[in-house]
Amino acid sequence: MLRIAILFFCATVLPHAQAAPRRATIAEVAWLAGTWVRVDGTRTVEERWTTPAGGAMLAVSRTIADGRLSEFEFLRIVERDGGLVYVAQPNGRPPTEFAMTRLEATSVTFENHEHDFPRIIRYTARADGTLVASIAGTGGARERSWVFSRQPATRKLSGLGTGG
Repeated sequence: MLRIAILFFCATVLPHAQAAPRRATIAEVAWLAGTWVRVDGTRTVEERWTTPAGGAMLAVSRTIADGRLSEFEFLRIVERDGGLVYVAQPNGRPPTEFAMTRLEATSVTFENHEHDFPRIIRYTARADGTLVASIAGTGGARERSWVFSRQPATRKLSGLGTGG
């Protein structure tokens, strides 16, 4: 009977257990700081990340389509309990938190398997100076990625207009 209980535990519980993410500080994602822009026809997506300070990085994202604001998002990455937490507030909605599950020199992954979609958020800085932002469901389902270019802080961004 004990053997059956152990087998049941191994088959049902262990596959869902995740290894504890390694400890991390906000300084380890400093490569994310700056203004990142993606232009696709008349649609411009801009994401601006502050430099790490006080255990956090803050960001604002906006999407301009045909010269008008179509989406915005408030973002932050904060140190918590020895790791990092990504907090997203798309279009001013209440915050949703994603815990860091993987951190490499130029890539960070956050997950929240209780959230409907996305459940996985990943940022990867590439050697060519671009940034890939990806979202996906469980197991990588419905993965979508966007490539952003880093923009100098003083450059005027086309298509961002003055608003209305």
